[in-house]
Amino acid sequence: MKFNEVQVHELISEEKIKRRVAELARQISSDYANQELTVVGVLKGSWIFLADLVRQVTVPVVIDFMAVSSYGKSTDSSGVVKIVTDLRCPLENRNVLLVEDILDSGLTLKYIIKHIKLRGPSSLRVCALMDKPARRRVDIKADYVGFGVPDKFVVGYGVDYDERFRNLPYVGYIEENDETEEG
Repeated sequence: MKFNEVQVHELISEEKIKRRVAELARQISSDYANQELTVVGVLKGSWIFLADLVRQVTVPVVIDFMAVSSYGKSTDSSGVVKIVTDLRCPLENRNVLLVEDILDSGLTLKYIIKHIKLRGPSSLRVCALMDKPARRRVDIKADYVGFGVPDKFVVGYGVDYDERFRNLPYVGYIEENDETEEG
């Protein structure tokens, strides 16, 4: 797909995403059997994944969102995390599942986890649609991972480049020479 001369190459098909989301939902439902789960989505990238995931989770869920910023218009995380929109629901003594679109440097996720732990949840786990370990800058792992991805700038299925490409039903990647520049 081309958009303003940026070529997006398919990496993970829509069908593979659907299958993996169903598998993750079954595992999460099993792990939280007979419990209520508070699902926290990190906006904007996680919303499509979160919606598809929670529709298949079979335990009762409460959903909340927070918005953070660490990228701006760059393809690299700045490392400076800013909470743009904070959570509204209480997390004390709740089982919390943090849903992220992608775990790459780990800086943003580490910050969010620290922020959530201050609210006293009884448990906190992380579910990431994608894991890009080649970019990791801190020692952090997700409890549930949809897909490992190579060191490419990925877009689609909620993930954007400069607010574009979120609506793609698959995950693709943009070649750095198409329009983006690292740093």
